[in-house]
Amino acid sequence: MLQHSFIAVLILMGALSGCQETGAPRGFALPEGDAQQGRVAFEELKCFTCHEVAGLEDDLPRPTATPVVDVKLGGLAMREPTDGELLTSIANPSHSIYPAGEKERIVSGEGSRMANLNEVMTVQQLIDLVAFLHERYTTTEQSGS
Repeated sequence: MLQHSFIAVLILMGALSGCQETGAPRGFALPEGDAQQGRVAFEELKCFTCHEVAGLEDDLPRPTATPVVDVKLGGLAMREPTDGELLTSIANPSHSIYPAGEKERIVSGEGSRMANLNEVMTVQQLIDLVAFLHERYTTTEQSGS
C-alpha cells in the first residue's frame, strides 16, 4: 500500500510540474518585462561585446571579446529557459558554466568571464533583459519539429 501511495505522489508531482508556466518555476516569477527595453539594456550594458543573439546577428555589433566567448543567446532549444534560469545566468553566471567550447573562452580563474553587473544594472533592466531573451528562443514545439 505504501508503495502505491509513493507512486501516486510521484505521478501527481509530475503532473503538477507540467502545469507551471515556462517563466515561473515554483515560487518564483518576475513581473512582465518590456522586451524592447531589454534590448536597450543589452546594448547599454555592452552585453554584445561577448554575446550574439539569435536573429539579431546583423542588428547588433559583433562580439569583440578575446578569446571569443561563443555563448550565443536564444535560438532553437528543446525548451525555453525559465525566468529563474535566465536571471541566474545574468546575476550569477558562475553558477552553471556553459558547457560548450574551450574552457578559457568562458572561464577566468574559478568562475565565469562574464562581468558582474549586479552593482550597475537596475532591477528593471534585469526584468527587461529576461523578457528580451525569452523572445529570442524558439522551442522545438514552436518550430513544428
